Amino acid sequence: MKMTTEEAFVKTLQMHGIEHAFGIIGSAMMPISDIFGEAGITFWDCAHEGSGGMMADGYTRATGKMSMMIAQNGPGIANFVTAVKTAYWNHTPLLLVTPQAANKTMGQGGFQEMEQMRMFADCVAYQEEVRDPSRVAEVLNRVIMNARRASAPAQINMPRDFWTQVIDIDLPAIVEFERPAGGVEAVAHAAELLSNAKNPVILNGAGVVLSKGGIDASMALAERLDAPVCVGYQHNDAFPGSHPLFAGPLGYNGSKAAMQLIKEADVVLALGTRLNPFSTLPGYGMEYWPSDAKIIQVDINPDRIGLTKKVTVGIIGDATKVANGIMAQLSDTAGDAGRDERKDRIAKTKSAWAQELTSLDHEEDDPGTTWNERARAAKPDWLSPRKAWRAIQAALPKEAIISSDIGNNCAIGNAYPSFEEGRKYLAPGLFGPCGYGLPSVIGAKIGCPDVPVVGFSGDGAFGIAVTELTAIGREEWPAITQIVFRNYQWGAEKRNSTLWYDDNFVGTELDEQVTYAGIAKACGLQGVVARTSEELTAALDQAIKDQKAGKTTLIEAMINQELGEPFRRDAMKKPVRVAGIDKADMRPQKT
Repeated sequence: MKMTTEEAFVKTLQMHGIEHAFGIIGSAMMPISDIFGEAGITFWDCAHEGSGGMMADGYTRATGKMSMMIAQNGPGIANFVTAVKTAYWNHTPLLLVTPQAANKTMGQGGFQEMEQMRMFADCVAYQEEVRDPSRVAEVLNRVIMNARRASAPAQINMPRDFWTQVIDIDLPAIVEFERPAGGVEAVAHAAELLSNAKNPVILNGAGVVLSKGGIDASMALAERLDAPVCVGYQHNDAFPGSHPLFAGPLGYNGSKAAMQLIKEADVVLALGTRLNPFSTLPGYGMEYWPSDAKIIQVDINPDRIGLTKKVTVGIIGDATKVANGIMAQLSDTAGDAGRDERKDRIAKTKSAWAQELTSLDHEEDDPGTTWNERARAAKPDWLSPRKAWRAIQAALPKEAIISSDIGNNCAIGNAYPSFEEGRKYLAPGLFGPCGYGLPSVIGAKIGCPDVPVVGFSGDGAFGIAVTELTAIGREEWPAITQIVFRNYQWGAEKRNSTLWYDDNFVGTELDEQVTYAGIAKACGLQGVVARTSEELTAALDQAIKDQKAGKTTLIEAMINQELGEPFRRDAMKKPVRVAGIDKADMRPQKT
């Protein structure tokens, strides 16, 4: 069948149902963007490619449908790096299309030339370059299939002089693989361990959300055993929050109840998780990972099993299929040992933590430091971060999709949100980029137009994504709600400075003359400032109503400068000066 290369490219996108592309227009991609409209593909022209990539991540995470990112070769494509690596650690299957400088000029140092394959080698699960115009559909099909199989971004690199070529090809076939259900012996061993456990605990990871039916399968297993269910760091949506067996998230600023319950476990089923370090680091001064427990780790990627924690049984498989396989082989008496006492302990532990969390108003200072005490005294009438989060919870719809940025005030909120279904909590994940909150929730709204969405960012992180306010006010963009915690500082770095650098605040202060609510208004959006709990709850409630009416609102929540726990106590230590540093040693440069 005769067609042009751009027709072959777009027909392959249609074959895979890819309806949305995110990026900034460029001459290197115009041969295909020119026919996007005819093909039923919407191009979302963001203000910065990095944000566009995070929109794609948010869209795919909220819907389970693949999207693509594309921009001008060279500098435009380079701006995707952070977003693609973020999607990699978020297990998001995305298509990265990187138009390349022309083959005939590569290596001459031409305009916007860049080695784009090497640039993304550590950011994608698979990458391939088109070597001949006739292979464009074949290569694109393989890249998309590998993105789906690995649940990660995959890249196709296309020399721009390969467009507009007439080729004679058949479109390739899509080959789907059935996901494994785990080894027979391994699943049987896991069922035996759980059948004999006195304190079984289930730890759900992202794989439970990504696997069709994963949450239901884990719920059935938990109910059969009356085992508490913890979730991994930033995966609060991996189990229903209202379920009596839900213990909450582990990791940084997570649930103390989850930590206390898993600490007592004799068998842990780590279901669909690579046991990333942030899900097992000490919290609230507690070393909670059960060093003597038998660990069953289930992951679709064999390279991750046993990588961070010693495991008793490793199972390569789909979370739903493995959970169902274990369930089918449990003994008749599985879960009976200590069942009543366990249920009572779960209920009491959860209740105690819920009461403690509700009573937490302020952040504690480490011995020898006084920053939080001073911050409260400096602004006694301002909201604390925890009071702000409680005010938000009072108005946040249960069905909402939320996104959280990286940073101190967003991290303080890790223990608060819970969900009744998966694909509701979008967080920057283990790559931890600033500027994720706003663009990811925009992508989620594009994919789920009838669901309320709310993004959260600290004011430092939001400054990286603020340019998107200039894009999303246009008629074709959906309405969203964004909350910015405004305390005029880079909080995580400031907490490090109080603990290890004697309050030597280098680069931590933000401009107090800037108003993000004002910038939103200047962009034709609604901007609201909230200074009290009542104002914040009311502002969010109204913003959700306005979102339904097609109006975007940015809420600037004014909070004091209290600082929560540092991200990594294990990665920092008090510096030692040996030789000494003196300004007098600075030599002037020769020009």
